[in-house]
Amino acid sequence: MSDITLILMAAGESSRFGGAVKKQWLRIAEKPLWEFVADRFNGEFEFAATAIAASADEVCFIRSLCDYEVVSGGATREDSLRNALALVDTEWVLVSDAARALVPKEVISRVLSAKNSADCVAPAIKVIDTIVHNDGRIVDRENVVRVQTPQLSRVETLRRALKQKNGFSDESSLIAACGGSVRYVEGSKTAAKLTYGGEIALEPPSDRVIFGHGIDVHAFEEGKPMKLCGVAIEVGFGLKAHSDGDAALHALIDAILGACGLGDIGGWFPDSDGAYKNVDSAELLSAVLSKIRRFGFVVLGADITIAAQKPRLENYKIAMKKNVARLLGVRYERVNIKATTTEKLGFIGRGDGLAVIATAQIGYKN
Repeated sequence: MSDITLILMAAGESSRFGGAVKKQWLRIAEKPLWEFVADRFNGEFEFAATAIAASADEVCFIRSLCDYEVVSGGATREDSLRNALALVDTEWVLVSDAARALVPKEVISRVLSAKNSADCVAPAIKVIDTIVHNDGRIVDRENVVRVQTPQLSRVETLRRALKQKNGFSDESSLIAACGGSVRYVEGSKTAAKLTYGGEIALEPPSDRVIFGHGIDVHAFEEGKPMKLCGVAIEVGFGLKAHSDGDAALHALIDAILGACGLGDIGGWFPDSDGAYKNVDSAELLSAVLSKIRRFGFVVLGADITIAAQKPRLENYKIAMKKNVARLLGVRYERVNIKATTTEKLGFIGRGDGLAVIATAQIGYKN
């Protein structure tokens, strides 16, 4: 099938789904839904190329997880499709939705086998329920069908149609509105689209635990307040930094990002950005936690070691442990805080600054 490119639509905001995890990031074992679907298509059929249309802020992450082409989506499905078509140099394109995860192989085969029979080929199923128009009229269900994806389209026909009209929810209706021919083949109830949740039964996420490590080092600065693990340390000096200098939370953020494969704190919150000047590091941690939860990750626990000749931290460890557990949303016993010295060796031993090493335990959760 060297004349067909597969485009997988995964750029939606999942606004109707309502779950904590974006539906395209629901985990099937360890794979996010978009990758599961892309791998399934490519495992059963041969395509010249595969392109994933993704949210702009997820493109880099998705590229780090797969060998497929990844393109930034737009405000609408049509915008995303235009962007993806810029990568296509084949005669035909097969477009499907990441949320339509369980399309039977025979449905895809029927669509592909009908190539050259129309400008667009789409699967469709009969309607079995009573259909009422919003003006109260009863619609004859014998004259309507439910159209599904994947849909196979002539690339040039689709490109022309996208230049002519807007506001269509799929390729078949767009091409038909522009005078192109559409052929419908038999679809399947199994090919339901995950929209609100519960439409299809997915394999549960993996129970594997993954680990990440983070380290942060800061020099002391006279007259600046000190925070560690979000707890105020009552001494006459703080930690020199662009933000509030909470080295413990910085190391923890890096550990979380590392486990999830999301880079590092400097990439997320660069010290060249004035927006993060003196920012509370707990806010940075909250932003990271919000993002990883949308990607199907959950923090299970953390272990933090603070190496400091000064200040003495023994009386702060319980408060730090409680606060980190609260920030992470985990049970108290899933957090451990350790403090040590370097026996007066090195810059830490001289009292010039401190270092923190953190480990985060991460799981998958839908």
